[in-house]
Amino acid sequence: MQKRELGRSGLEVSALGLGCMGLSFGLGPAVERAAGIKLIRAAVDRGVTFFDTAEVYGPYVNEELVGEALAPVRDKVVIATKFGFDLESEPSARKLNSRPEHVRAVAEASLKRLKTEVIDLFYQHRVDPDVPIEDVAGAVKDLIAEGKVKHFGLSEAGVQTIRRAHAVQPVTALQSEYSLWWREPEQEILPTLEELGIGFVPFSPLGKGFLTGAISETTTFAEGDFRNVVPRFALEARRANLALVERLDQIAAGKGATKAQIALAWLLAQKPWIVPIPGTTKPHRLEENLGAAAVELTPEDLKAIDAVLAGLAVQGARYPEQLQKMVGR
Repeated sequence: MQKRELGRSGLEVSALGLGCMGLSFGLGPAVERAAGIKLIRAAVDRGVTFFDTAEVYGPYVNEELVGEALAPVRDKVVIATKFGFDLESEPSARKLNSRPEHVRAVAEASLKRLKTEVIDLFYQHRVDPDVPIEDVAGAVKDLIAEGKVKHFGLSEAGVQTIRRAHAVQPVTALQSEYSLWWREPEQEILPTLEELGIGFVPFSPLGKGFLTGAISETTTFAEGDFRNVVPRFALEARRANLALVERLDQIAAGKGATKAQIALAWLLAQKPWIVPIPGTTKPHRLEENLGAAAVELTPEDLKAIDAVLAGLAVQGARYPEQLQKMVGR
């Protein structure tokens, strides 16, 4: 597995990370604990050194799973987790909380669940409009000075917030959605990150599974699966969006790869400081995803992909309205 540096931070990680959320939360039933540990350790064996979790995943249980799975190899891996939600508020109307005292409390609790003495990358999960980002960055800066955190990250933040935070405490990485069916970051986010030397960690790089081709218009999602409330996964939108998957299939066939591998290889080819974090609960999908690191797309391939996908408007919003209000602040 190749390595990449997140921006100009000095933080080096595997070119592909593992998003661990779906093992416990958000995408159907949680896997059994033993199966989750086995999958995470299989990723380590395949050269993955970058693992993503958050206190809100579960809540709490995903951090515990990641901590247990990685304890034997803690000095060889990079663990990213997140703060920023008030977990005492109702899950259906989860409130934000990035007050400095809360940031510190989350860090202390996450350290215990992760069975570690330091958090490698600590993201603000969503920008809290009630707390100046300078105060948030200052709180993380204090934790870094104390040796409890190594690097500061933001998730789904807008350009001005990124700049303001970076001026107080250098931002190592921004984590936001980016894929062949969500390319908005190309407009303002990517140029800003390149200017400031900040790495980019795309989540949902496979379109929450849609770009793999495993989801059709007849697919039903389990109770509690986040995709049940995502407009882009409504029946009519899904039916229209299958045209993108069909074109992706044609490209993949020409390269001797799978659709998922092309989607991930495309992201890797955009910038050398981009590190996608596809998630899965299935060992064979893990193998498939990691195989994308060996798929080389030439400049001509990238132009061909753009040409093939040009004119295809993806149908449906990527978030329900209440969640969309939390992004791009």
